Order: sequence, then structure tokens, then C-alpha cells
Amino acid sequence: MEPRHLGGWAIFTRIHETNIKKQALLPLAFADPSDYNKIHPVDKLPIRGRKDFAPWQASDVIIKHPNGTQETILLNHTFSETQIEWFRAVPYTG
Repeated sequence: MEPRHLGGWAIFTRIHETNIKKQALLPLAFADPSDYNKIHPVDKLPIRGRKDFAPWQASDVIIKHPNGTQETILLNHTFSETQIEWFRAVPYTG
């Protein structure tokens, strides 16, 4: 499975981050592990800042629930500046 070719550019990681990075995906981890329980399969998760994220800077995600409510959580990544440049060079199809 290649999520990047399906239009994805970020993934919540449970496998080794290097494998995710090699697929030109942004591996994300919850800043607060309890935030995992806030997300449901029907929720939408637009991640802001894809074009201007920086090394070791957390990304905020708005969880949009079908009932119209929303909440914001923080996600961490471990990309270096070089990895960010490479990530941006791969076309995003989503």
C-alpha cells in the first residue's frame, strides 16, 4: 500500500518513521497520547501548515466531527530541514 499515491501526505505512525519518510509521507505522533481517543473514523482531519512547517515544530490539526463540533490537537514530527526539502519536492496529488 502506498498512501502517497492515494493522495495522502501524512500518517499517524506506528511503524518505524524511516520507512514512512522514504514513502514521502509525514509521520505524525500525538503530542498528547490521550488525543488519540478524540478521533473517530468518520471525522475529517485537515492538517494546516503543510507548506510552511519547520524542523521539530508541532502541527495543529482540527478534528471536524460530523455533528459540526471541532477540536484542535497537536501532532509532532521529526523531519530535519533536509528531509523537509525532499518532502516538498515530491508532488502532492491530494
